[in-house]
Amino acid sequence: MKRFIPIFSVLALASATMQAAEPPAHIDVSKLPNQATLVDDVVVPVPSEIFGVLDKLGAPNWHEVLRTAKPNPPGDRAQTALLLGTVIAEGFIAVEAQEGEEVKKIGRNVLNLSAAIGVKKSVIARSNAIIEAADQKDWQRARTELDGALQDVKHAMIELHDDQLAQLVSLGGWLRGTEALTTVVQKSYSKGGAELLHQPLLLEYFERRLNEMDPHLKKNAVVSKIQKNLDELKPLVSDDNISSKTVDNVLAISQSSVKSISTREP
Repeated sequence: MKRFIPIFSVLALASATMQAAEPPAHIDVSKLPNQATLVDDVVVPVPSEIFGVLDKLGAPNWHEVLRTAKPNPPGDRAQTALLLGTVIAEGFIAVEAQEGEEVKKIGRNVLNLSAAIGVKKSVIARSNAIIEAADQKDWQRARTELDGALQDVKHAMIELHDDQLAQLVSLGGWLRGTEALTTVVQKSYSKGGAELLHQPLLLEYFERRLNEMDPHLKKNAVVSKIQKNLDELKPLVSDDNISSKTVDNVLAISQSSVKSISTREP
């Protein structure tokens, strides 16, 4: 049986927490027929499809969630891959906030980080398209191009036999998305909104991917820290009744993870 695990759904699902009386606990797979992919019996839709399903539900104040700091490429490829994932996730937040200048900065950052891990050629066209869409305030196109940048980067890594780095890109994006969603839920706690954090399958998916990684990657300082953080997150997001205190704990752990990704090791 196929399981639905939306890697970036945390960003889109937050749209339901502010205005919908009973936000959905999951996204209907039948509404995501076009670009969703299947990995190990896990249905992984691309971000724009998720946003498209949930647009009509309204949105929180994404301006308060958006981060404008420019990332500095870290020294090793594992941390750079994680950082690239967080930057792409930030792009979706910037699009939701309709912050054109930030979207353009993110388009350039995606290109710079891709160059740092050797896949620049795969995203040059996407980066330019993201910047052009932001100039034109074509937010739907900007979403689509961000989706494409994510897929192009991951495919390029796989072609270079860097499958595990591709997984780190996804993990970085999910962590930033979780932080963003939890920030929204914390600002206006409700039981229905908190239920969106109930994502045990996501944790199982990423834990399995980390456990299968080469020893040298698992020993990476940032990867190792994130693996420990996932261990702490698992019981929290597996709870069927997520309290306000649990939301605070999830936010603290996800913030710590994103900070470690964005901080260069001495």
